[in-house]
Amino acid sequence: MRVVFLSSNPKELLDMAEKMVRQEDQQHDELTEALTDLFTNVSAMIKGDLQGTNNTLKLLENMNLKVAEEYKGFGDVAAGLRVFVERLKAKSENFDEYVQQIDAIEQQVTDLEVVISMLDKYVALLESKVQSVYKMPTSSS
Repeated sequence: MRVVFLSSNPKELLDMAEKMVRQEDQQHDELTEALTDLFTNVSAMIKGDLQGTNNTLKLLENMNLKVAEEYKGFGDVAAGLRVFVERLKAKSENFDEYVQQIDAIEQQVTDLEVVISMLDKYVALLESKVQSVYKMPTSSS
């Protein structure tokens, strides 16, 4: 900064110098205050962002815990279903055996009916032969 002094009075020169120093101090104070405000605002903004991030992380952690609880419940249900299906499969295998046994019994009953039918015809044939040999009269009352 270049200063040109037009006055030769030392008191005026001294007053002007003091005035310039005060102006520079005032500008320095305004600059310091502006920088302080800027740093304070930036600091508050960063602090707010960090708190927001922290809140988001806490929310995410809580959500993860809830999901883990729900999946734990599903795991218990899945284990129960697995046991149920295994028991049902064992009963199904037993059921297949029972069906095979019933089919075998049914076949035996059918074979027995055939034998009984043949025996019935044979007995009827024998009766008719016995009646013809002895010529049994039909009983009349």
